[in-house]
Amino acid sequence: MEISHKAISDGVVVVTPVGKLNMVHAHHLREEVDAILAKGQNRIVVDLTNVEFLDSSGLGALIGCLKAARQANGNLRIASPTEQVKLVLQLTNLDRVLTPYTSVESAYVIE
Repeated sequence: MEISHKAISDGVVVVTPVGKLNMVHAHHLREEVDAILAKGQNRIVVDLTNVEFLDSSGLGALIGCLKAARQANGNLRIASPTEQVKLVLQLTNLDRVLTPYTSVESAYVIE
């Protein structure tokens, strides 16, 4: 799994994982978000466009990142989830906590 990030307008950082967000790679997402939060950037959008698979470990990593962002007085949103990711979110009812946005642009206006 590759993970990159870039800062965009209004102090928002977009994190872009590529590949499978599963038990083998979930900790990489946590480490990336923790490093961003440590720099004082607490408004994060995770772009899931290129995540082909999400399991419970990946879901746990997203929830952990959301919690960490909120503890840093920020927020985390997800954008452009694939159909498989949307299905996992719906089946677990976590789409109520991690509301999927259709694009990064629609997600990065974080209160």
